[in-house]
Amino acid sequence: MEFKQSLAQRIIIAFALMSALVAGAFAMGIVATVHLVEEKLISAGLGGDLQRLLLMDSVSDWSHRPEPDQLFYFSGGPGDFELPKDLRHLEPGFHEVFREQLSYHAMVEVVDGRRYVLLQDQSDFEERERVLFAVVLVGFVLSLALAVFLGWILARKVMAPVVRLARQVRHRDQLLGLAPPLAPDYAADEVGELAVAFDATLGRLRQALTRERLFTSDVSHELRTPLMVLASSCELLLENPGIDQRGRNQVERIARACEEMRELVQTFLTLARAQREESSASPQQTVTQVADSLLCLWRDPIESKGLILNFEPGNPPDARYNATLLNAVMGNLLRNALHYTETGFIRLALTETGFMVEDSGVGIPEEKREAMFEPFVRGSEKRGEGLGLGLSLVQRICENQGWTVSLTTMEPNGCRFEVELTQTAK
Repeated sequence: MEFKQSLAQRIIIAFALMSALVAGAFAMGIVATVHLVEEKLISAGLGGDLQRLLLMDSVSDWSHRPEPDQLFYFSGGPGDFELPKDLRHLEPGFHEVFREQLSYHAMVEVVDGRRYVLLQDQSDFEERERVLFAVVLVGFVLSLALAVFLGWILARKVMAPVVRLARQVRHRDQLLGLAPPLAPDYAADEVGELAVAFDATLGRLRQALTRERLFTSDVSHELRTPLMVLASSCELLLENPGIDQRGRNQVERIARACEEMRELVQTFLTLARAQREESSASPQQTVTQVADSLLCLWRDPIESKGLILNFEPGNPPDARYNATLLNAVMGNLLRNALHYTETGFIRLALTETGFMVEDSGVGIPEEKREAMFEPFVRGSEKRGEGLGLGLSLVQRICENQGWTVSLTTMEPNGCRFEVELTQTAK
């Protein structure tokens, strides 16, 4: 399982884990050392007390009494000094004994076959151990909290130049030709190396954008001239009374193709510019104006194919949009509907948020629906003459303008494309 914490969070976690490991080992070492030292001291003290009490049995000097917190037993001892059964199995040496609800430290010694046992209540010892454990636990928690705090401070300081570099790279002015380099603002460390790499990459990107601007400028000049010549030639041919009906149809088809190509070139140029000042200079129209112009263009081809063209003016917004791009979106959807509809109808409906294009054509299979907006994907291999770029162009324009386009299947056949012009008009 991969955890997706930020780099700052990973620094804090590393500090916390390191502190927990070091403080935990240190705390356990303190507890173990104190416990061992106290046991050694208590064992030595009990051993001395036991040697003193052995005189009670050896010289019958009963003035040597046990301490108030001690119990003294030995084999064959009189009265309360008689060795209990639960202590007779203890081996010579130091032990810890539990009797009823109390625990004792025990020192056992065997002299001339007689077993001597001295017990000392370890309640005070356990209380000291509890205090020690509490102090160590509090110290562990405080060290962990301090490690998290220090890790947070260090993470902020370490990540500050990285965050700053990210903001500079994301700034749109970095793509301008006169944008200053990033590397001089940073030290010669890993972040500085990253800044150098960004400078190199942004430099190549600026060069690519410059070449693209030059290319689009050349295209705008070089393609418009031959398209104008073709359109003028078609007009002259149509004015010639000697041309037959078959030739006239072909010339009209060429004229329509020239107009479509001119609009397509203009659309690609507008998308390639992608600059606010250039796009704002484009002609602006409402959805109704664009729909009326496209209906005039597509009504004859649609009706000549035997299809019914329905138009629902609805209640569209009065906002004005980039006429070139809106024409391209609506026109490509109408062209797509014409290509893939043999019988039935094509409907263009304007809505409060945009427009819809519906048809009764062959529809789009479920497995191809998500891929229809990819370049060079066509709804059917046997229908249509295009390269499968129309819907891809629609998707690109919508993404560029902040619009949304969706595809749904109609019953019993056909499909519906709905475009929402959600972005504020420019």
